[in-house]
Amino acid sequence: MPVIAVLRNDIKKYIKSHELSKKWEKAKKLFENDPSHPSLNTELLEPKHRLIYSFRIDRKYRALFICLPEDKIEIITITKHYRK
Repeated sequence: MPVIAVLRNDIKKYIKSHELSKKWEKAKKLFENDPSHPSLNTELLEPKHRLIYSFRIDRKYRALFICLPEDKIEIITITKHYRK
């Protein structure tokens, strides 16, 4: 099973400032237990050769991540899914 690495401080601040702490913890547990859980909508982003993936935290926010050796996952950013 994958394990999400400790978040960088800027990502922790983003989660806190956008009041996503509970949603983040729920999504993190779901992902670590089953990365393909339907509610996460995990996907490989374009361009695919960069190997950057995302999963849903809620309807508005997604976590972008890369896969590291030994089933480690590094969250590189959390962003709004739809931008207008």
